[in-house]
Amino acid sequence: MRMMKIVVLSVMMFCAAPMGLVWAGQVNINSADASTLAELKGIGDVKAQAIVDYRKKNGPFTNISDLEKVKGISAKTIEKNQQDLSL
Repeated sequence: MRMMKIVVLSVMMFCAAPMGLVWAGQVNINSADASTLAELKGIGDVKAQAIVDYRKKNGPFTNISDLEKVKGISAKTIEKNQQDLSL
């Protein structure tokens, strides 16, 4: 019975991964593309592209809070995503 549970859970996890239900870890705001950034809470396609554009124009972020310099990104948005962001 235990082996059956392991097999069923393994199959469920394998099937969930392609549907985007498994989080892969932190998002590096200095290297992530717009589609990856858009998956963060409160960041859609437009804000994600704004982050990429800002980074191209101004260079890499030196602090997570520097995201506030991007139009449309608030401290609240950063706070919601704090655990998922890295440099």
